[in-house]
Amino acid sequence: MRQRYSQVMTCCIQTEGRLVQQWQAVSKNKPKLLLVDDQRINIMVLYELFREECEVFMATDGAQALDMCQTIAPDLILLDVYMDGLDGHEVCRRLKADPGTRDIAIIFVTALGAVEDEVLGLELGAVDFIVKPINPVIVKARVNTHLTLKRQSDILRSFALIDGLTGVANRRMFDEQLNRDWRQCLREQYTLSVIMIDVDYFKRYNDLYGHLKGDNCLQQVAEALIGVSFRPYDLIARYGGEEFACLLPKTDLAGALHVAERIEASVQALKLEHMGSEVAQHVTISLGVASVIPDSSMEQQALLAEADKQLYKAKQAGRARVSYGALASSS
Repeated sequence: MRQRYSQVMTCCIQTEGRLVQQWQAVSKNKPKLLLVDDQRINIMVLYELFREECEVFMATDGAQALDMCQTIAPDLILLDVYMDGLDGHEVCRRLKADPGTRDIAIIFVTALGAVEDEVLGLELGAVDFIVKPINPVIVKARVNTHLTLKRQSDILRSFALIDGLTGVANRRMFDEQLNRDWRQCLREQYTLSVIMIDVDYFKRYNDLYGHLKGDNCLQQVAEALIGVSFRPYDLIARYGGEEFACLLPKTDLAGALHVAERIEASVQALKLEHMGSEVAQHVTISLGVASVIPDSSMEQQALLAEADKQLYKAKQAGRARVSYGALASSS
């Protein structure tokens, strides 16, 4: 009982440490602020207000704003209501209808201060409403309030996206990130790669050494995976049970295979005893690698299915190895 309590506390401490690191990283990064107005003078006034505290992006019409939201994922938008072409209300409707952009906070900026205009803006999903001519003190205070709320929300949300045992991303975060990476690679025609990872003969490990040792084994495997050098936008997640997964956007099959081989070697180097394994006297992993350049006729599940297929082939071939394959697009 004491051993179990100690392990739980260690896991909590490790997870808390990672959350602190995430908070520090978020705090160091400048928030992304998108200014949308068809009058350049208005944009320049706002730019001067926020260029020191924020990474400022600018759009002069609604269509450009929608495109930029897909590529830069701003934390907050200051959106003029009345513009030629797509007005602010329509831009807001489209952003809120898109799962990839619906959570972006929007503050409407308008020369009209009628109550019905403010009500409509709030009903469309805006978080605030600013009337022109702007008061710099009020604008800065409101923007800073919503950016602070966004940061706090990001950190709190991370509690729900981290696997409690291993401290890596959980399945929910993997699914969300896969959706974002798929959309981006589809839009920009980059290769997206997935690595599925399974601890060999893990049920036997639990039967032989007990579930507490099994939990510790998964924690050490996760640490080994984290120890492999990844780019900031790559993701390691616990996919379920003894299975992990790695997302590698903008990575072709050769690059993903190289990463998989490094992952396999990092777990081998742990030399965790496993006398119940049929391939070695220590813990090993099997890996399935799949890559594709997404096209509009494909579903992202096809990529996961191919990675699963390759993982199965690795197991059938004797485990403790990597199997790989590219998924052909129809374009």
